Amino acid sequence: MEETVFTPALGGLKLVKSDQGELLTKPYLDVCRMLLPILDKFGAAMGIVKSDISGNISRLESKYSSNPTRFNYLYSLIQAEVETKTAKSSSSCTNGLLWLTRAMDFLVELFRALVEHQDWSMAHACTDSYGKTLKKWHGWLASSSFTVAIKLVPDRKKFMEVIGGTGNIQADMERFYTNFSPVLKEIHRFLASVGLDSMKVT
Repeated sequence: MEETVFTPALGGLKLVKSDQGELLTKPYLDVCRMLLPILDKFGAAMGIVKSDISGNISRLESKYSSNPTRFNYLYSLIQAEVETKTAKSSSSCTNGLLWLTRAMDFLVELFRALVEHQDWSMAHACTDSYGKTLKKWHGWLASSSFTVAIKLVPDRKKFMEVIGGTGNIQADMERFYTNFSPVLKEIHRFLASVGLDSMKVT
């Protein structure tokens, strides 16, 4: 069977919603985790992003594991914190989900740029995607760190060869961002509905 680095995540995406269309906690976190090996291929350039994603997945998984039945649905993690008025804490699951989803926004935009702009360098694709997603939520320090990290991105052609595997990497990349993007938009809509989609970092 022909596979690319996106094969596991494409399979995982089929499981993120219940039969009733509700987002499930563990499958969503699993899909996010499946993207970490792709970030590894960027080397040091994506070290900050990978660390941030890993930390937020662990935070959410820890809460989920404390009561898998109660927290089976993703939004139940947030609703519990809204009820106890702890959602705006920097160590909350709400904050973790918000920043995890924003990081996923960046990756989806990056994959889209790589597919739609074949002539762009990797640095150009990363800078453009960052500007459309994470930058508006980052303060000067975080933004500066990212600008430095982008200088370390690998050559686009080599990167695509490394992640390609035996399948059609362009097709799988497009399938992934096309199917994952609506999930991220849904999460943002939910967070906005409880007034928690606009927290920034300095």
